[in-house]
Amino acid sequence: MRIEVRRSGGFAGISRKAEVDTEERSDAAEWHALADRALADGEDNPPDGVPDGYSYALRVDERTVYFADPRLTGDQRDLVGRVLKEGS
Repeated sequence: MRIEVRRSGGFAGISRKAEVDTEERSDAAEWHALADRALADGEDNPPDGVPDGYSYALRVDERTVYFADPRLTGDQRDLVGRVLKEGS
């Protein structure tokens, strides 16, 4: 499974992108479960965010969903944090 996060917006307007490929990871099942939960609560179109908030595009394999501050679920926040920290 390939998980990609694109974050844009924020006070400085800086975009960031990171990706994790779970194929060779020993914790792949954990990543898959978290990604499935994050996808379930995403939207098909980019939602309106708040001024200076972040907007996110989450792509898992061929599916893309969107979400924005301050309406992230805990699973979305956890996945975004992990991908941006551990991804390339």
